[in-house]
Amino acid sequence: MLGLGPCLAQDAPGSSPAAPAARDTSAPRPALVVTVAQPQRADLAERIAANGSVAAWQEASIGAEVGGLRLAELPVAVGDRVRQGQLLARLTSETVEADLAVAEAGAAQARAVHAQANADADRAREVRDSGALSAQQIAHYLSAEATTAAQLQAAQAQVLQQRLRLARTRVLAPDDGVISARPATLGAVVAPGQELLRMVLRERLEWRAELTPGELARLRIGQLVQLTGPAGERLQGKLRMIAPTIDPHTRLGLAYVDLPPGTRLRAGEFARGEFLLGASAALTVPQAAVVVRDGFHHVFELGADDRVIRRKVQTGRRAGERIEITGGLAPAARVVVAGAGFLNDGDRVRVVTTTPSPPAAR
Repeated sequence: MLGLGPCLAQDAPGSSPAAPAARDTSAPRPALVVTVAQPQRADLAERIAANGSVAAWQEASIGAEVGGLRLAELPVAVGDRVRQGQLLARLTSETVEADLAVAEAGAAQARAVHAQANADADRAREVRDSGALSAQQIAHYLSAEATTAAQLQAAQAQVLQQRLRLARTRVLAPDDGVISARPATLGAVVAPGQELLRMVLRERLEWRAELTPGELARLRIGQLVQLTGPAGERLQGKLRMIAPTIDPHTRLGLAYVDLPPGTRLRAGEFARGEFLLGASAALTVPQAAVVVRDGFHHVFELGADDRVIRRKVQTGRRAGERIEITGGLAPAARVVVAGAGFLNDGDRVRVVTTTPSPPAAR
């Protein structure tokens, strides 16, 4: 049993080697290879982003001006393009034609009665000074002339009224445009003022952007607007008008932007846009130099002894691969570009002029 001691002190064949000594934690961490750059001044476009809906510039409600008549013809459908004066609907006209005939007969009768009264009045005026007729008779003839003249005018007005009713049995397009709705039913008896059709005048659309009062104050009539539709289509519009009031509930105002003719957007669709306000000078850095951590933007500034300092910055506009820095960074600072996403405050780095390969995540 005593002879086993030396054997136990030795490692058995195939057994694990003895545990190594504890790692020296005081050894410096290896430096990361990065590139640096200084902020640059550049002119960046000023834009105001907004959302809004597409609407008809002006939509006409086309209704019946006469009632009690049956809708006999409706030759247009939703989506049809129409020209000014084109027939859109026709009401039955037999009843109106009969009323017109009655009115014309009444006007003819009134015209004959007035002609007789006029002749009697002329004769009375001729013999006024001869004493053949009394003053009372002369006054009677003159009064009859005036009365029949008024009756003739009333009869002629009735004829005109019936002719207008007959003309209004044909509903015509008030302007060029496209039919957007057709609530009328063929064969139905319409009421006065009942809507038959709706149309977008001149196929002209506009984008109504919702903006805060401060944003509205920066806009100018005639400014260009870059729009993006729901399907990703891009087009350019022009600011036509700014609403004079603000919605008391949303505290937003509307900016009305004219859309170009032939646009594929449709009324009621949602679209995003950017108002182009011009350009102004800005301090910019490459976008790769900006790191987002804990919901804030940071850059790593190269300090003494090749160690980096993490600085919280405020960002603004973006243009290509560069981003505006509005605060938190001196113009003469040198910031890490390539490799910034792998750094922590106080890390030692090694600066190279070429872009290094990204290091493995630690």
